[in-house]
Amino acid sequence: MTKQQAKRHLETQLMRASKSVYRMKVIHGYNSGTELRDMVRREMKHHKKVIRVEVGLNPGETVLVLRELY
Repeated sequence: MTKQQAKRHLETQLMRASKSVYRMKVIHGYNSGTELRDMVRREMKHHKKVIRVEVGLNPGETVLVLRELY
């Protein structure tokens, strides 16, 4: 996906996410550059449903936290 396609897809998935979803794992890869990773970490943290952005244990993934689990 291009950066714009990925952003549109993520925004669609975030809007469709039900209230029972509390985390969304985004797999963006890391071998072919950092453009998608940077877009996810920089722009998705400002989305109204995202509380915070966490770096995953795998360098090719980012976790978007939509709500707290307690």
